Amino acid sequence: MSVPNHPIIYISNGQVSSRKIGSTEDIYGNISASEDIDLDKDYVNHLVISKRGQRIKSSTFHLKGEDYHYAFGINFDITDFYEFHKLQDDFLKVSTELHEAIKEDSSNELSSIFDNCLEHIGKPVERLNRADRLRLISLLKEQNAFSFQKSVPYISERLNLSRNTIYKYIRELE
Repeated sequence: MSVPNHPIIYISNGQVSSRKIGSTEDIYGNISASEDIDLDKDYVNHLVISKRGQRIKSSTFHLKGEDYHYAFGINFDITDFYEFHKLQDDFLKVSTELHEAIKEDSSNELSSIFDNCLEHIGKPVERLNRADRLRLISLLKEQNAFSFQKSVPYISERLNLSRNTIYKYIRELE
């Protein structure tokens, strides 16, 4: 390491980094000597992305004596492992618990049905009179809105009416 551009004096499995004995390239494939590297520090288990796009797990250990300074590098191509890890993460990824997803979907569908029926009436909730509310309940029944779990509490909240009033309107329409 004390020689400028410190050439490689021995390499095994050079296909990982595409370097050969005598090469002055670093693990990234750069030939110029990096002045910002601390030659007194070991670097263990760091990610290198080569010019060819390989993901390499790289460790460098410095061996120093009075009249020598070598660096011992261990580089392992983890590209295939990384791709497998991404595939595995994608495969194992889940969004929500199924029961919650079903409730969310039905809530969203009920909300959509309610909004469409309200739009058909043509007035905001605050301006609905009793006849408009009965017409809205009738439209909601036609769209099977009351087949959803907890539809009456949802509709009563949206109309700012009690649940009893919603049930009363349903009975009136039957």
